[in-house]
Amino acid sequence: MEALIVLFASGLISLFAAFAKKPWLVMATAVGGLLLTIALIINQLATGKALLTLNYEGLQFDYISLMYALATTVLTLLMISIGYERFKEHPEHTGEYIGLLIISSTGAFIMFAFTDMFMFFLGLVILSLPIYVMAGSNKKDIRSNESALKYFLTGSFATGIILFGIAWIYGATGSFKLAEIGSAAMSNADNSLMLVGILMILGAFLFKVGAAPFHFWSPDVYEGAPHSVTGFMASVVKLAAFGAFLKMFLWAFGNPELKAFWSPALAVLIIVTLFVGNLSALRQVTLKRLLAYSSISHGGYTLLVILTSGLTSLYDMWFYMTAYGFSMVGIIAVGIAVNDQEDKIESLRGLGQRNPLLTVVAVVSILSLAGIPPTAGFFGKYMVFSAAWSSYWWVVIIALINSAISIYYYLKVLGVMVSKSETPQEKIKLSPLTTIALLVSLVGMLGLAIVTPFII
Repeated sequence: MEALIVLFASGLISLFAAFAKKPWLVMATAVGGLLLTIALIINQLATGKALLTLNYEGLQFDYISLMYALATTVLTLLMISIGYERFKEHPEHTGEYIGLLIISSTGAFIMFAFTDMFMFFLGLVILSLPIYVMAGSNKKDIRSNESALKYFLTGSFATGIILFGIAWIYGATGSFKLAEIGSAAMSNADNSLMLVGILMILGAFLFKVGAAPFHFWSPDVYEGAPHSVTGFMASVVKLAAFGAFLKMFLWAFGNPELKAFWSPALAVLIIVTLFVGNLSALRQVTLKRLLAYSSISHGGYTLLVILTSGLTSLYDMWFYMTAYGFSMVGIIAVGIAVNDQEDKIESLRGLGQRNPLLTVVAVVSILSLAGIPPTAGFFGKYMVFSAAWSSYWWVVIIALINSAISIYYYLKVLGVMVSKSETPQEKIKLSPLTTIALLVSLVGMLGLAIVTPFII
């Protein structure tokens, strides 16, 4: 709980620090608050407080919740660090940009630790509202304005459906608490009110994470938002959404009778999501639209964890989404550094000549997204697929086929980056902050599989 308070306070202080119109002061405040939050979480994990669980009304900060919170804080810090060079171009708004991203991450904390539907909805709103604003923060770009409007309208619609679904669940069980809902579901699994509520919540969650056929907003929103905001949505927001999604369906709707109701529909939608994401990505020529369709396909792989809902599901999802988040840091850093207004993949040509470190991190990021060893992305896919094999082997086979398809467009981007440019190009100079962020993400992609067995 202390970490949540410190994180929220650092977001507020960053907003007020903007009055000084000194970007470095805002950044120093934000980095200090995020580092203190990370230290508090690590201390709780190391001292064993999380094993006793930190319980509050509507929130429970147990071991796995703290691990999700740790990943969120680290990814937020990295995304803010690589985006700072663009944020400080508008000194009068730097505090708002950074502060809103930090406040959004506090919503993610709540979505990891909620124990009742009220706290879940509160976390969802805190997570979403700042991103609606940040998606349109580049006010002079019509695509950014379009991005904010589409994200707000579609996101609000999905939030309304979730709220309506929660109301149906309450009507069926008489409670907002996950444990009580789960107990009621065990004794009354065929309640029509509950089944309708589950379908509404399932559909709205799929909308939030951009799974097909509710994915149509993702490419335009990703393309129009600033690079660092795109990376934040693809990593932190999705980690929060999937973590809450899994927790709700594992605790409240995970009994065998209810799972037999919603799992066939989810299995079909996973297959649709994988093919839509990967086949659409094949013909993309801009980086952020490629990342949008790549994110859709990775959403399909992650939904396999929810479909399985086993003993290791929470850890499998944490590992997979954390590895994915580290990969996004490297790719987004490339987009920010190259700074091509049209965001063409072709603009990445000759990157190896312009900055070797940036190229190395980008190459490892792409290999991790593609699931090629020895990156964390490979181990994440292995964990997800192996857990789902016994019950849903046919879905895993289709996922493997789609993973092979994705290698083509990832390697296409890789080939452009490492090839030589026909025209001379300026060297890319990275700030110390960006360099540190890239090195941390590189260590994460290569070392996550080695480190996590010792901390989980």
